[in-house]
Amino acid sequence: MLEELKEKVLQANLELPKRGLITYTWGNVSGIDREKGLVVIKPSGVSYDGMKASDMVVLDLDGNRVEGTLNPSSDTPTHLELYKKYPDLGGVVHTHSTSATSWAQAGRDIPLYGTTHADYFFGDIPCARSLTKEEIEGEYERNTGLVIIETLEERDVNPVYTPGILVKNHGVFTWGKDADEAVHNAVVLEEVAKMATFTEMINKDADKAPDYLRDKHFYRKHGENAYYGQN
Repeated sequence: MLEELKEKVLQANLELPKRGLITYTWGNVSGIDREKGLVVIKPSGVSYDGMKASDMVVLDLDGNRVEGTLNPSSDTPTHLELYKKYPDLGGVVHTHSTSATSWAQAGRDIPLYGTTHADYFFGDIPCARSLTKEEIEGEYERNTGLVIIETLEERDVNPVYTPGILVKNHGVFTWGKDADEAVHNAVVLEEVAKMATFTEMINKDADKAPDYLRDKHFYRKHGENAYYGQN
């Protein structure tokens, strides 16, 4: 079942250590088949060394296991909440990449300081609030997804235009049209976080990039009249 998607999700997961985004098993990638309403995700706590497509776990959007003998990632409920809320999402990634997670632990949005950021994220990358004691002691992973959604809605953030978020005291979630794009966005978010860190080290009073520069760089890649790249 979903053999092509399982292979795609496997390869996307294998990109995480290759790109230096995870240590040991500190991350996961999922992908969704929207027609069937089924999600494929990495198994929980399984080493990337020797991991196979057949190890991937298939679930429905209620979290029921449809195929696979291993337990799905412990972050599965977070992924499911995002898929249920945002129909444009085809892949979701969670990492604890060093620079971006440092901003999450500091509880800070990543400011849009330059064009690298603006090429991929339309505005500051938000940091969601910490979960409450009750949210953590309850359905922790599901509540993480709900807090992400709460943050995006309260700030009127379009998840297609800003394909990633930090969760305070926790880490990073990114998404995209498929698992590959979600990983791509995780790589970019980590690099942008690193650049923002160095920017503030060099000049703690650095100004954010002006909106007209943000708009130019974002829309030339993602707008209706985008002209970056090849047709």
